[in-house]
Amino acid sequence: MAQVTLRKVIKKYDEVLAVRGVDLDIADKEFIVLVGPSGCGKSTTLRMIAGLEEISGGDIVIGGDVVNDVPPKDRDIAMVFQNYALYPHMNVYENMSFGLKLKKTPRDEIDRRVKQAAQILDITELLDRKPKQLSGGQRQRVAMGRAIVRDPKVFLFDEPLSNLDAKLRVQMRTEIKKVHQKVRTTTVYVTHDQVEAMTLADRVVVMNAGLIEQVGSPNDLYHSPTTKFVAGFIGSPAMNFIPCHLEQAAGALRLRLTDSLSMPVPASRTARYTAFVGRPNLMLGLRPEHIMETRPHIEPDQHDFNMTIEVVEPMGMETLVYFTVNGAEICGRVNPNAGAAAGQSMKLRADLSNMHLIDDTTGKVL
Repeated sequence: MAQVTLRKVIKKYDEVLAVRGVDLDIADKEFIVLVGPSGCGKSTTLRMIAGLEEISGGDIVIGGDVVNDVPPKDRDIAMVFQNYALYPHMNVYENMSFGLKLKKTPRDEIDRRVKQAAQILDITELLDRKPKQLSGGQRQRVAMGRAIVRDPKVFLFDEPLSNLDAKLRVQMRTEIKKVHQKVRTTTVYVTHDQVEAMTLADRVVVMNAGLIEQVGSPNDLYHSPTTKFVAGFIGSPAMNFIPCHLEQAAGALRLRLTDSLSMPVPASRTARYTAFVGRPNLMLGLRPEHIMETRPHIEPDQHDFNMTIEVVEPMGMETLVYFTVNGAEICGRVNPNAGAAAGQSMKLRADLSNMHLIDDTTGKVL
């Protein structure tokens, strides 16, 4: 088991900076997920931890030792790739034990580790099968088993579920979480899927353009994003962003969204937002679940308004409705029985107790 530390880590390809001075502390036994869009530097960061990419600057520390110049095989890490990379001519037992045989591990120790890992992953009955006889999910479990038997200091996962269908991905997410609860090894997991990140991680690292935008628990990132990028990337459907400006009236503040639509800012936010009255390029950030159908009882900081619905998407347990405010397409979540219909006006309710005010020039949440 080991702590992993990245200090001002840089990766440069010729003149292109792929990773721009990343600082990150990963605690022993912690499950960290690196998430972000394609090209943000998350896989490059993982590969530098593994030693598969040379770093251009900074330090990588595993278990208290700087490993910048240590080859991958000597870093005591195990990696699970998007491609399972199983040997087709070997059965499951042989695939899982191969790395231990290369290390000249005693046969009885190999047998104990392989059977223990197979039990954890529920693949004991597959040990005699060849990879071609396995489903995608079973192959992924074997790849995980091969990593587990090595008993490494750190597990590295590089988008391991991206080749699986949607149903199997959900199932394998659960399996990976169960495995981590049983085998408490420091884990760094890369994905572009923010749902995977939110469901698996102790902490999520959101990356953008080679930089870390924000690090925090899934709840922190969802409810308290620090930048517009994080606010828009975490959550599905994404957070709504509506151009607005702040007005002062009788000691209170109002959010002006259009000439005919304004709403009072929650009193608890007045002191925080007063300095931004009249400032240009402000955005109201509001998640779809905080725009709902009107209800008999109104809570504090909730406000009703009418909108013409443009698109309706029934999802079974909920219905997504889309409409336009001040040139921005907005998504709300309403009850399937609320009677939403495209082309018709609907009375909706905004819950501003969950609002975010964003400076669109800097991208910072105010």
